[in-house]
Amino acid sequence: MNIEFNKNEDVNKQLVYELKTKLKKIHLGGGEKNAAKQKEKGKLLARERIAYLIDKDSDFLEVGAFTADGMYAAQGGCPSAGVVCGIGYVSGRQCMIVANDATVKAGAWFPMTAKKNLRAQEIAMENRLPVIYLVDSAGVYLPMQDEIFPDKEHFGRMFRNNAIMSSEGIVQISAIMGACVAGGAYLPIMSDEAMIVDKTGSVFLAGSYLVKSAIGEEVDNETLGGATTHCEISGVTDYKHPNDQACLDSIKNIMSMLGAPENAGFDRIAAVKPKEKEEELYGIFPENRDKPYEMMDVINRLVDGSEFEEYKKGYGQSIICGLGRIDGWAVGIVANQRKVVKSKKGEMQFGGVIYSDSADKASRFIMNCNQKKIPLVFLQDVTGFMVGSRSEHGGIIKDGAKMVNAVANSVVPKFTIVLGNSYGAGNYAMCGKAYDPRLIYAWPTAKIAVMGGSQAAKTLLQIQQASLKAKGEVITPEKEAELLKEITDKYDSQTTPYYAAARLWVDGIIDPLETRKVISMGIEAANQSPITRKFNVGVIQT
Repeated sequence: MNIEFNKNEDVNKQLVYELKTKLKKIHLGGGEKNAAKQKEKGKLLARERIAYLIDKDSDFLEVGAFTADGMYAAQGGCPSAGVVCGIGYVSGRQCMIVANDATVKAGAWFPMTAKKNLRAQEIAMENRLPVIYLVDSAGVYLPMQDEIFPDKEHFGRMFRNNAIMSSEGIVQISAIMGACVAGGAYLPIMSDEAMIVDKTGSVFLAGSYLVKSAIGEEVDNETLGGATTHCEISGVTDYKHPNDQACLDSIKNIMSMLGAPENAGFDRIAAVKPKEKEEELYGIFPENRDKPYEMMDVINRLVDGSEFEEYKKGYGQSIICGLGRIDGWAVGIVANQRKVVKSKKGEMQFGGVIYSDSADKASRFIMNCNQKKIPLVFLQDVTGFMVGSRSEHGGIIKDGAKMVNAVANSVVPKFTIVLGNSYGAGNYAMCGKAYDPRLIYAWPTAKIAVMGGSQAAKTLLQIQQASLKAKGEVITPEKEAELLKEITDKYDSQTTPYYAAARLWVDGIIDPLETRKVISMGIEAANQSPITRKFNVGVIQT
């Protein structure tokens, strides 16, 4: 019996259980009372609409399920930012689905709603995925209009993206299945096709109350912008349907007639499961984020047949690079080695730390994958770059810059999984959110911050102590311990994967056993978008 393995397994399975419990709560949206109100109108709920729309027994990869989690408490919360997004299959075609959740503040747009919608559009644009919008929204949440209305990454960017996608031939289909008000009315009408559900769907720039206050006209919303008005009088919408199901059936039919997408040419063969048991990931991954482990044990449970062609195995050992397959797709993997290693010169190197030799190796490998047109997968468990006079004299900044350059300029699709630590510049070099991974997901064990909790807390404590002493306050050992605990607790709460997912620093949190599926669906999406930009790293430090 391996006590350590069993202990890790118990802890990680508990974390996955907590993840699934949190997701169940989030899937309730605005709660049963609000859901019942939607049902009384004969409407399906947002997640029911998606379930009806996608192919039976097919996968749906949700993006941003935890968006706004723990935020907007003063406004009563905003589960999933009031919109459900994800990659699904409709009539056999992979597409991005965006569905407003009218149970959450009538589907109104909060600041994080805009950020999430823009992320969904970004994924669609990068991968040339058709987009299906299931519209049911009251528009901008007026009390927070200053945080969502005028800036570049605010509400209006959605419509700009509608126009750009249309010009690039990316199919967009909208279904107006509830309210569609004010500026939000442009979203469905800027799509290639717009359909509307009779009696429940409505679209107008100004509702009846605003019309009366603005010009004194008295008119009901159905006459103003209902299905009959827009399908038979204004010509604004293209199809009129009696209910949600008929509307969704129409979308399925249209999707079934789409021409085949272009092919980027990423290599895929028949998939095989890893020889090593995937379930053992729970026992391999330590509960303590500072504890070393063998990253190859993880890789061998992710790649097909547990077969991995390691690149420069004996050099730059704190980063593992190599070629393998995930669900049949050829991939180049860049992963942080978490055990202590010893270089040929006899230097001991800490696990999870990027040294000059490992940065040099990773840079070369990333460039090789671009040369071979092989998608990149980054497995993050990184505490940062090595510090100290020896590293500085050896040119760690130069070598780190080379790796960051290679990551930033890569033209092959990149996918990032945050397994454990993701600290400081290590986050950047290992393709964090700022470096445009096509998808970035985290395990429940992830921690994302500028530095580790203990180091950060001690640094923040020194700053606070200096401030208090400047005011003449005496810091007793008891007061110091109290301050340290307060700082540590606050900092640790900001490093959790849930904190990151709420702010869309990652696209979601997944059970480790879903990792292969996420990467495979991501490459399948990317394969619909041929590479058009030439790989060029520009001026690079050597």
